[in-house]
Amino acid sequence: MGRPRGFDDAAVVDAAMEAFWSKGYEATSTEDLCVCTGLGRGSLYNAYGSKHGLYERVLHRYAERGFGEQLVILQGPGAVKERLRALMLAVIDFDLADPARRGCLAVNAAVGAGGTDDLVAQQVRRQFGRLEAAVCHLITCGQRDGELVRDVDPLISTRFFISAYYGLRVLGKVTHDRRALEDVVDGVLARL
Repeated sequence: MGRPRGFDDAAVVDAAMEAFWSKGYEATSTEDLCVCTGLGRGSLYNAYGSKHGLYERVLHRYAERGFGEQLVILQGPGAVKERLRALMLAVIDFDLADPARRGCLAVNAAVGAGGTDDLVAQQVRRQFGRLEAAVCHLITCGQRDGELVRDVDPLISTRFFISAYYGLRVLGKVTHDRRALEDVVDGVLARL
């Protein structure tokens, strides 16, 4: 039987998330992780196996937390378009309020390591897939109820919406023009 951990796992993962999110995976050193978590190198490696193992835990936690927040909006009250608009406006608000302009950790991971790291790519695909499924369900309901146009396959409409949603996350890193971001939202919703 192993010795119980003398630290709060969630707090360590959250601290590491902030480091990876701010600096990126490659630029975040083990020393950075030791400083932000308060753990020694040995404790980090014993608990998470490697820097990459901790990064995987961070991505998983980010996905769980983010998906929960997304579902609250998507499953909330109101018309389908209102909920889809609320989802997009929430990320605009979040990104514009972040002085560091970190964007979405999952998008950053996809762009950074996703093309060369199969485990990271799988995690990000799984996260993107969960949101796609939730949005597709909502769009299907909107088409069934006559709120959204029925002449486009709901999966195609979903993928169009998801592309714009993640595009907003990228644009939010480099623009301060809220109106330009809202124009994306208006354009997407007009086509649903």
